[in-house]
Formats: sequence, C-alpha cells, structure tokens
Amino acid sequence: MKSSAYQQAGVDIDLATNLLNSVKSKISSTRRPEALAPIGGFGGLFQIDLTKWKQPVMVTSIDGVGTKLMVAAMCDKHDTVGHDIVNHCINDIAVQGAEPLYFLDYIGIGKLRSPLYENVLIGIADACLAQNVTLIGGETAEMPGMYGNDYDLVGCITGIVEKDDIITGDKLKPGYIALGLDSVGLHTNGFSLARKVLFDKAGLTVDSKPAELEGKTVGEALLEPHRCYWPAIKEAMDKKLPLDGIAHITGGGLYDNVPRILPEGVAAEFDARTIETPAIFKLIGKLGDIDKHEMYRVFNMGVGMVWFMPESAIDQAIAICKKHKIGARVVGRLVEGNKTSSMLNVN
Repeated sequence: MKSSAYQQAGVDIDLATNLLNSVKSKISSTRRPEALAPIGGFGGLFQIDLTKWKQPVMVTSIDGVGTKLMVAAMCDKHDTVGHDIVNHCINDIAVQGAEPLYFLDYIGIGKLRSPLYENVLIGIADACLAQNVTLIGGETAEMPGMYGNDYDLVGCITGIVEKDDIITGDKLKPGYIALGLDSVGLHTNGFSLARKVLFDKAGLTVDSKPAELEGKTVGEALLEPHRCYWPAIKEAMDKKLPLDGIAHITGGGLYDNVPRILPEGVAAEFDARTIETPAIFKLIGKLGDIDKHEMYRVFNMGVGMVWFMPESAIDQAIAICKKHKIGARVVGRLVEGNKTSSMLNVN
C-alpha cells in the first residue's frame, strides 16, 4: 500500500524502518545469552539465570543527556552522546552494586535524518557492548512541530544485585575516607551554564582553541564522553573491599549528590586542594567569573564518582582504579554531622 499523506505531514515511516535495519547487526552484537526476543518486538524479554543468584534484586534507572545534545549538533557529531547516556545510566545503578543487564533508548526528534540517527544508535550499541549490556529495545518518535530540528535522547538501564550485596551507605561513619575518581570533563551535567558562558558571553565557537585547552577545541572538550566506572566497582566488589558507599557526581556536584547516601549523624568534608580540575572547568569559571562554590555545585569539577571506605582499603582501591585507567585520590573524609557535604579551601 502506497501512501504519502503521513510523509507530507513530516513523518517518514519507511525512512525510520530503513535506518533501523542498517544498524540492526550492531545492535544484535550487544545481546547477552539471557536476551530472548528478537529486535523489533513489542517488548524485550530477558531471562534471569536463577541458579546464579540467591536473592536477586532488580535495579532500574532512567536519565537523559540534556543540552549536551545541542553541543553535539553544533559539532555535527552524534556518536559520543550514545556513550554518554549508556555510561551515565550504568553508573547510576552501579553505585548500589548492581551489574547492568539491559538498556532501552528513546530518541525523540523533529525530523529523522541520516547519518545522525545511525551514529547515535551506534554509539549506544558500542557503549553497551563495552559493558556486556544488551541493547534490548528502544523507541524512535519522529514528531515534527515538537522538537524543531533538535532531538532528545533518554535511556533506561536495568541491572541486578544480590540483596546482601546492595551498597546503601548505611555502614558509613566518621573516619571513613573519600576516594575521588577522575571525571573526563563535564560528563552530562552543567551544559546550560557552559554554553551560556562559552558561546553567548565569551563568543567562542566549538572550533575555538583557547590556550587553556592545550590544543583541544571547545567542542572536543565539551563532548568528552561520560566515563563508566562499573568495571572498577565490579572488581572492588569481587575482591571484597569494604566499599560501603558510592556517590555518582552528576548535577548538583559534590554538594548535592554525596548527602543522598549518608546516614544520620554523618557528614562529608572535601578539600578542594586535592582535586585535579580539568582545564575546561577552569576556562568556564574564568570566562564566566563564576564563584568557585557555585562551580562545585553545578559541575563535577573533576570528580565523577566518590568511593567511601576505611583508610585501610584505600591503597588497594587506588590500584584497582589505576588498572582500569581511572585516576583516583583521597579528596576528603567523613565526619560527625547531619547528612551535609562541605568544601574546604575552595578559594
């Protein structure tokens, strides 16, 4: 049956089918043995091997890439945002000790076009494959008049953890050490402020090469993919390190994310002098004349994740991070207090 009315209204069903078919082999490469349904079904099927688990608990999280997508559009580079959404979602459940199992994506777009669509999905599939996660399904919604020439990217991850192994933060107490794991830039947070400062106020473009970025363009620095910390967490858990609390440092920075896992009577103190801040943050702060406390509230400032553990485990934890090519260093400690996070020596 031939019909053009829907296409004339702005939605091309055939194009969506053809573009999806072009990346099906890449998506199929992510399938774990537990995935049952073929690509394109109404629902993804995933069978848990209950012989491997005593008290399995499913963990699910959903998030989006945010206005980093606007920088991707300015650079006309759309593969890295696929890594962003997968890695961000994995980190959000990894902090509870959950092994990521399968992932769903949502792309809402004003006008479906190639190669943007394929590049986004290839980035998602590559990120899933790197962490043994099945890209089990997704949704692409072409909505002319809703998104204009832009698009939105959202992901949902599901993982599993033994009930007795869930990392809750309940065991945290004063005297524990805070180990900061390096970020590789903004990850997926703070882009509204970064764009306003760099592009609107300072007049830079994605192709600008400020001396502070040491040869990188602004676009390259901003599009550095969100780092995935799961392999290091998994090894630390396998080696039975007393990894009693983990915070993923996203929007809100160290100030807002760390208190989410602190028990009553415990607070966190961080020393800004110990944090290695990437050049892109220093550039934003200087050009925007932004108070440093606000910088630590908006951005991760170089710390993408914090592990809390007794001091006796720190050396082994640092060695594990180094093995996975993640810089890590002591950035603070837990003290008596009421579920707050403070920064010392910021100025």
